[in-house]
Amino acid sequence: MTDTVPDRTDITALLSAEWDALARLVDGLDEVRWRTPSRLPGWTVFDVFAHVIGTESLLLGEPVPDLNVAGDHIRNQFGELNEKWIQSFRALSGSQLLERFRDVTGRRVKALSEIGPEAWAELMPTPVGMQPYGRFMRVRLFDCWMHELDIADALGEAIAEGGPRAETAFAELIPTLGRAVVKGAGAPDGSRITFELTGGVPRTLHVAVTGTRADLVDTLDGPADVVITLDSGLFARLRGGRTTVDAHAGEFTLAGDTGLGDRLVRGLAFTI
Repeated sequence: MTDTVPDRTDITALLSAEWDALARLVDGLDEVRWRTPSRLPGWTVFDVFAHVIGTESLLLGEPVPDLNVAGDHIRNQFGELNEKWIQSFRALSGSQLLERFRDVTGRRVKALSEIGPEAWAELMPTPVGMQPYGRFMRVRLFDCWMHELDIADALGEAIAEGGPRAETAFAELIPTLGRAVVKGAGAPDGSRITFELTGGVPRTLHVAVTGTRADLVDTLDGPADVVITLDSGLFARLRGGRTTVDAHAGEFTLAGDTGLGDRLVRGLAFTI
């Protein structure tokens, strides 16, 4: 897999496995549990699941439901698009929604398996700008993986947060980390920063600040000014804006410049 166009067979297999994991997570829920609020404003477990179905339905070429939607959590045209799909499913029971999910994702796996190399590499608008279709599918894996965490957290279910799906999805959290360091935390010129991620997706990430630019580097040219150690799952949730630092006191450590470290963990929020 390259940084820009992941291997089609690999991504298709990972998406299929992710959709299977989502189905297992909600299989057998009663209607009350389906309507459990999630950490995403305005969305229940049912709504998060419906959002995934809506996006994959759109990618199958199905028309966007012609509905009027409203809500304080709708902030832009993408939020409005998401809400139209969700609203179109709300009359269904949870079991009916799961049946629809299995149908839609089954058709998506088939479509992905049949796509040719040119279409896989074709540039198209995505949540991260103009990118090859294959890169967009890695973004889809990331989105679905994050929503697996959302649903598990809402239901109070423990899930495996490592493995191939997590490893690949995690790649979407890393490229803009430098932006969070500079803009979110105001790290000064010359800062050397290390994130030590433990848990399901262990990583050592080094960031070097030069002027107003922060870059991920293989090694630092001197000792880190601050080392932030935290679980990769917490890192993902903070990057995704799913939780706050204050809700996880004692679950991470800061060594060195603790003032900078505190600003860094508070400025991690990032949304695709």
